[in-house]
Amino acid sequence: MTPLRILNIVLGVMMLGFTAVQYNDPDMPLWVLMYGIPVLWMYAVTFRLPGIRASRDLTALLWATVVFYAMAMVFLWPTMPNFWRKEVWIVEETAREGMGVMIAFGVMLVALLNSRLQAAPADAGARVGSARQRPA
Repeated sequence: MTPLRILNIVLGVMMLGFTAVQYNDPDMPLWVLMYGIPVLWMYAVTFRLPGIRASRDLTALLWATVVFYAMAMVFLWPTMPNFWRKEVWIVEETAREGMGVMIAFGVMLVALLNSRLQAAPADAGARVGSARQRPA
């Protein structure tokens, strides 16, 4: 198992944990969805990457999801000063939510980079292999 695959699994399990602790949140459906979507993408890029690369629709959906999380991060960015300090986020739910979206955005970037980084060597190998098989 490659280190990248291990990272994907760890990030997916972490986001699954974020999803699980939403059970008592008043706006639980929203946050289960916000944290659950990165779980699904981490599973997809870890175990079904060739299918994602082969489908233009799935690749476009991955890009659209990353853009969505970037916009959500901007929209939900905490406005209180020092939101990253424990004495602030322990009290302010909006600070926790904003930081959660930042983490989800980071996980989505890892998913996107996985699809791009792992695609490059395979594509390059296919081009080299096809060039060698041409008759001279």
